[in-house]
Parts: sequence; C-alpha cells; structure tokens
Amino acid sequence: MIRLHGVGKTYDDGTVAVHELDLDVRRGEIVCLVGPSGCGKSTTLKMINRLIEPTTGRIILDGTDVTEADPHELRRGIGYVIQQVGLFPHQKVINNVMTVPLLYGESKTTARSRARELLETVGLDPDLYADRYPHQLSGGQRQRVGVARALAADPPVLLMDEPFGAVDPVVRTRLQDEFLRLQRDLGKTVVLVTHDIDEAVRMGERVAVFATGGRLAQFATPMELLAHPADDFVADFVGSTRGLRRLTVTPLREEHLEPLDGVSGGQLGAAIDLDSSLEEALATMLREDKPMIGVKQGARFVGVLTPNGIHRALRESLR
Repeated sequence: MIRLHGVGKTYDDGTVAVHELDLDVRRGEIVCLVGPSGCGKSTTLKMINRLIEPTTGRIILDGTDVTEADPHELRRGIGYVIQQVGLFPHQKVINNVMTVPLLYGESKTTARSRARELLETVGLDPDLYADRYPHQLSGGQRQRVGVARALAADPPVLLMDEPFGAVDPVVRTRLQDEFLRLQRDLGKTVVLVTHDIDEAVRMGERVAVFATGGRLAQFATPMELLAHPADDFVADFVGSTRGLRRLTVTPLREEHLEPLDGVSGGQLGAAIDLDSSLEEALATMLREDKPMIGVKQGARFVGVLTPNGIHRALRESLR
C-alpha cells in the first residue's frame, strides 16, 4: 500500500532529518514509527502526504508516486490526526467533523449524517456531543473528535502523529483500546508516530525504530523487536524491561496450559479467554492471588495456566 524507496530529507543547513529510508506498509496494517526526539519519524509521516517534500527517493502510495501527484488530490485519500487535534474552536463538534466531506462536495444532509455516525463510532453520543464546542470537551473527547474528522472522507490511509500523547495514561489506554477496536472493523492502512515504545508494541503490527540522524535501526514485529534487538541502540531504546514488555505481545496458546484433571476449583482464579495476552493472564493471576487460572475458549474450558506455563511461553517467544 505504501512503499518508501531511498527516501531522504536534508535541510538547507545540511541537517539530515531522514537518511535513505526503505520502508513498506501493507494494506490494512498498523505500522508504528518510534524513536527519540529529532530522529525523523514525524518528518517521514509528513513526507507521505507532502506536507514536507523529500530531498531524495520515491514514495509510492497504492501504485502512485506521491511526488508526482497533486498534493490536494493526494490528501483526499489520507486522514491525518495530530496530537494537538487541531479542531476549529469556533465551530461545534458536528461542524468540525463535517468539514472534509463538505469540502469534497457532499451535501450538508449527507455530511451531517456521516458525522453523527462517526461520532457514535468513536464512542461519543451525537445527541450529547454534536452541538458542543471543543472547549467543552475533555482532552480524550477532543482526540476522539479528531479521529472522527480524519475518518469523515473514508480515507484508505490514516496518518497519526502522537495521536494519544496529550492525555493522561488512563485515558490514553482507553483511546488505544478504542482505536484498535475501530481498526478491526475498518481495516485502514495506518502509520502512527509515537515516542513511547510501550505504545508502539501495543498498537503496531510492525514497528520501525528510528535512530538519531534519521536512520532506520530496525523494522520488525513487536515480538521480534523485543526478543531480538538489531543492535545496542535498539536494545537500549526498548529498555532492560523488554522481557516484561514481551508479556503484552505474546499470545496465550493451548500448548502453554496444563490439563484440568486433578485441579480443584478452589485453586483457580477467574477464568480468562484463550485469546488473552500473557500480560492479561499474569495480571489476573496476581489480582486473584491464585497459583493458577482457568482458560476458556468460548464457553469451553481448555486448560489451566500456571506460572510455569507463562515462563514456557516467554521462552518460546525468544526462538
């Protein structure tokens, strides 16, 4: 869907923001760009929709070289969400979301109907929030409106620059969960910039780690990244607690479980679903203060998870 070939950006003063970047984003995939400040991740995002022009290389979007496309036409197929949200403060929420469809020639009736539908999609009741102004919303609610506005023209590509960075940790986690739920339904091609490695491995199907000077240090799945950092820079960036972070990206599988036979009900904590992560499993075990927890698939119990099972799953993730 998106391919970057030898893409670079060097400013007039000689500063290299992005260095010979090769990167591909598959259709319907979330790719997270992560790295320290000034490493070129936001510059890369802005080059995709021509807010910044690349110095070298080619950017192919669904078969079209974006450097040869009309920037305004290009952006019609790209949603863009930023940390500061960028809502129009003098316009009601409904009008903010209607902005893009109206620019593209939709009737007011159609645009309003689409905007109300999107507000509901992002978890904001249009009867309660449509006629409010941005200053009457919380930071998390404004961020949801920003996502709704980016989706208003139903773009196949969504670019997100620190979209959840301006809210507190609890709201941030809720917004991440909400967006992942939306993505399961919508299947957009998403490039998301973050400085937070925890957010990157939680949100991304693949993660691109940028180093200072705009160099791509590693591009891998979250599990590969945490289990096998490409170099010392990546190892330092993902941190010494990467073993714990692997809990968030390692899925629970039936072979990690013990049979139910011989286990008394009093030993078990609350049951979890087989599609849970190891992080969710361990959190449940600690919360219930039990030596093991039951695991079910639908209504059927499939086994028991013990600390040994968690350890075995983590060891397998290193292979």
